[in-house]
Amino acid sequence: MFWSQLTWSELPDKISASNQAAILPIGATEQHGPHMGCGMDYVLADILCSAVSTQTKVPMLPTMPYGCSIGHSQRWPGTLAVQPITLINLIKDIGDWAYHSGIRRLFIVNTHVTNAAPLRCALEMLRAEHDDMMVAVFNSAHISPRVKQFHHADGDDWHANDAETSLMLATAPHMVRSELLTAADDPDRTDGLVFSHPVNRTSTNGVTGMPSISSAEKGQEWFQWMVEDLSELIHKGLQETPPLSNSYYFK
Repeated sequence: MFWSQLTWSELPDKISASNQAAILPIGATEQHGPHMGCGMDYVLADILCSAVSTQTKVPMLPTMPYGCSIGHSQRWPGTLAVQPITLINLIKDIGDWAYHSGIRRLFIVNTHVTNAAPLRCALEMLRAEHDDMMVAVFNSAHISPRVKQFHHADGDDWHANDAETSLMLATAPHMVRSELLTAADDPDRTDGLVFSHPVNRTSTNGVTGMPSISSAEKGQEWFQWMVEDLSELIHKGLQETPPLSNSYYFK
């Protein structure tokens, strides 16, 4: 079910069998504190969407490893960010080409919080240009109430926290430096603030939350919840039609 592994002659049948749908995983490459690899968001996007693609039989496009991470600043090495407008245009281009391959239902799965606004802009552009294309953006930490709860358990603002560290311990343990977990905790300092501040002004080490309490056992359960709940959303989307059939264009 992986787009990059299918030939052009195999793709049409796969696309037709999935009701003309595809999954587009969007991650990021950015610092994740002293205890976790910089590709955490990208790795999660790839692993999560691979599992969901296998379960739903919806083809998965190649995972995007770069995102809008400019808020992480240049205080710590490791972040490779693109500007919001760059991400908007890139997703628009990918969506256009997916459309010409036959995709009419595009599920964009985002694992990095500040990709959300550019991805929403790309959604607006795609559906305006392609009247018969439906686009959804799912932010992985908010795909269901139970998933949102465990992500935010150690702070409303969070990064490289218990949730992300546990997910990596369960699915990609090579990403975590377990010997550094105890000293990696850093609290959420954003409660009550009016402005949205970059990470260099809210964290001492790039972490927001409590990776010290993470575990593979929690991560395994939480990852399963994410696979189940995202698969349910995609199954629902595969059957959805617009409430009205009116064209975008005046006729």
